[in-house]
Amino acid sequence: MSKGDLISKGNGFDLLDQFEHILDSDPLIDEVGFIHPSQFVILNKEAESSKQQSKDEIWSSDNSLDHEDSNFWNRDHKLGISAHVLLPLYKAAKDAFMDSIRQYKIVENLPGASEDEMDSPRSSAMESEVMKHSKALLLLSCDFGTAWNSRKLILSKKRHMSLFSDELLFSGLVLSYSPKSEQAWCHRRWVIKMIAGQYSAVQEIVGKESDLVEKIAERSKMNYRAWNHRCWLVFYMTREQVLLELNKSRKWAGLHVADNSCFHYRAQLMLTILDLSWHKQEDETSDHDVEVYQIWKEELLWNEDLIKRYVGREALWLYRRFLSLYWTRHFATNVGDATHQSRHTSCVADDVNIFLDNELRLVNSCSTIPDNKFEDFHAQSIHAATYILWLTKQLPKSQEIELKKKLNAGSLLTMMNEACPERSPLWSNCLHGSI
Repeated sequence: MSKGDLISKGNGFDLLDQFEHILDSDPLIDEVGFIHPSQFVILNKEAESSKQQSKDEIWSSDNSLDHEDSNFWNRDHKLGISAHVLLPLYKAAKDAFMDSIRQYKIVENLPGASEDEMDSPRSSAMESEVMKHSKALLLLSCDFGTAWNSRKLILSKKRHMSLFSDELLFSGLVLSYSPKSEQAWCHRRWVIKMIAGQYSAVQEIVGKESDLVEKIAERSKMNYRAWNHRCWLVFYMTREQVLLELNKSRKWAGLHVADNSCFHYRAQLMLTILDLSWHKQEDETSDHDVEVYQIWKEELLWNEDLIKRYVGREALWLYRRFLSLYWTRHFATNVGDATHQSRHTSCVADDVNIFLDNELRLVNSCSTIPDNKFEDFHAQSIHAATYILWLTKQLPKSQEIELKKKLNAGSLLTMMNEACPERSPLWSNCLHGSI
């Protein structure tokens, strides 16, 4: 009889006991993965060659090191689970969890139960069972919502900082094998909210969370859920942390110019800086506004450098739309505001025209398609054309007319028609309409 037949006939709970024993004996496990049984041979050979076999823990049904009987591999706080036992292990973990949560709720809902009874050793033991089995279950099925909710229920009653810290470690372990798990990211946000409502360590945690997202994003490309979590963290950041994050994320963004989520995060940071400047006291507004203005200019210059260096990347042009929109709305609006008499008003007034002229130069330089006719250059030309046409719609009427005149005076229309002839009616209508 094969091993699979034996497992299917009742060894699931033995596997669960071994699995939960490993988790309990090594609370510092920071990575979990599912591996084919044949890979245990390679893992054991690597352990033997490094002469560290005595430090390895190979858990199996008969404690044998033979890879054919190996189900779990634990070394250096890394845990491997044989894909061969996933189904029976999952069924056993689910059954154990559902039974423990059912028994726990029965005790919780007993009529006339006092608080002392709720804190009794029996109740505590049942809570431990729920936490133990839900942990095993979620490491096998990370989107099991009932298991996450059961942990919230128990943690909300305990409200201990050490438990919240352990929960962050646990959800981080889940994310090590499922970095796009919406349930795991939501659970982390719940834990941080609980910490923020009771403890003062939230700023330190926010900094570590931001580093975690960047680490996960490095090995899980286009991870919207991770970056959405990082954007959510901005709400808890101090102004100094926001500025630090803006500087820290610049290098990463410059190396991942196709990842739109990263630039969305930078947009969230920039908006927070702008929002904080609006909430400053009146006697501080002028100096603070100058600082924000300078930050925005530097971001525009950095974005322009990336656009020229990495040809045809749409995420860079979309981010430029954001920068241009808020730059013209915030700073250009202040130019015509008679009540706004800051010392940098005249400087900003000059820069509005300088900004538009610079955008025209950028678009013209990006609209030229070399003889090699790579697709990236065609994409760059289209992105540039749609960007400048979009920009005309964001300006006050007088500036829109002036910008369209400059566009018509140049060869932009010809270049746009060459780059994308199927859109010729659109280009012509946008450039000649409403002038």
